[in-house]
Amino acid sequence: MEVRLEGSEGQAAAQEVLERARSVRLILFDIDGVFTDGSLLLLDNGVEGKVFNVRDGLGLVMLLEAGIEVGVISGRNSPVVAERMGELGVRHIHQGKSRKLPVFESILAELSLQPEQAAYMGDDLPDLPVLRRAGLALTVADADPRVLAEAHWCSSRPGGRGAVREACELILEAQGHLRRLAGGHGA
Repeated sequence: MEVRLEGSEGQAAAQEVLERARSVRLILFDIDGVFTDGSLLLLDNGVEGKVFNVRDGLGLVMLLEAGIEVGVISGRNSPVVAERMGELGVRHIHQGKSRKLPVFESILAELSLQPEQAAYMGDDLPDLPVLRRAGLALTVADADPRVLAEAHWCSSRPGGRGAVREACELILEAQGHLRRLAGGHGA
């Protein structure tokens, strides 16, 4: 994976993104609009469903295999999120958190990490405080324009359509893990 930005300023920005990605020991994600396309699927029986991209899941598994901590911070509560993240081996699952920055700070303290060692991927206004604090601020192609303006890096794909996988591969490539891990998964 290459980080491409136009012109000499773009080259410098791409190098900065790679430098930031090399330091990442923890990556946290929002759910709605990042892992999903932001749609809410409410079934007739009142149960909420979500559609996840299986490639995003493999990206998380590869991060975990590389020794990078993974977690989610979501403003909504959804049993399906806990189930999916649990299947993937994610242990930092925080839902129903409208104020995400205190959760971010708590996870950093628990893992004895500095903000520069953390990445966060969000797509909308509630994510801005964490994006501003994280060492690597990531977003999706269809994020709110104010989030796009704050992010260090933006995926080429929209939320729910492989954006998470792109972010995972950015970090894995920057740290020299991608080729080894991709080969081990038949990718």
